[in-house]
Amino acid sequence: WRTLFNGRNLDGWVVKLAHHELGDNYADTFRAADGVIRVDYDKYGEFGARFGHLFYKQKLSHYVLALEYRFFGEQARGGPGYARLNSGVMVHSQAPETILKDQDWPISVEAQFLAGGRTTMNVCTPGTEIFMKGAMVKAHCTNSSSRIYGNDEWVAVEVEVRGSEKVRHLIDGRTVLEFETPSIGGGVANGFDPAIKKDGTVLTEGYIGLQAESQPVEFRNVRLLN
Repeated sequence: WRTLFNGRNLDGWVVKLAHHELGDNYADTFRAADGVIRVDYDKYGEFGARFGHLFYKQKLSHYVLALEYRFFGEQARGGPGYARLNSGVMVHSQAPETILKDQDWPISVEAQFLAGGRTTMNVCTPGTEIFMKGAMVKAHCTNSSSRIYGNDEWVAVEVEVRGSEKVRHLIDGRTVLEFETPSIGGGVANGFDPAIKKDGTVLTEGYIGLQAESQPVEFRNVRLLN
């Protein structure tokens, strides 16, 4: 295992917020202090659909990503209702430098973190498609079999990615969801470069990105087993 976040600063990571250029960490959205990466909106007025992601610098293919997350505080003013107590980590994402300024979501597969009486470690598919038990999944998001966690509880999760073969979501070592053959396709993502979205392309590698979609959240103990 190696640590991806040094606990002090965001070295090795790059910010991309919708409606901003790559690297523009508007209003200090992503912060590093006291061993946590914090997503906070206390310097915002309106959220302004600034859906954001903090990408690790290295492209990855076969690995296990482990981290802990915790929601806190109130959702940013103007954030969409579905984004309350909602965050996640994108895997097999397009390279951050290929995300256009006004693009809302990177073409990627999301391990979705939820609270508010909902399961967590679900899967969502912005600009992608997945298969479960040999059949393509039509829904944008699919729920896991996780238990319900408290709204401000630290939750330890893992995403095991084996190229294009299989992806497993785990909590406390137990598999709560798995799927196979992630590939480019489908909808939901908007404002992308058409040259990047080549539908039918099977995803064997990509970038990981911690999510900021209007709900304050903290991440810690971000580690990788390559």
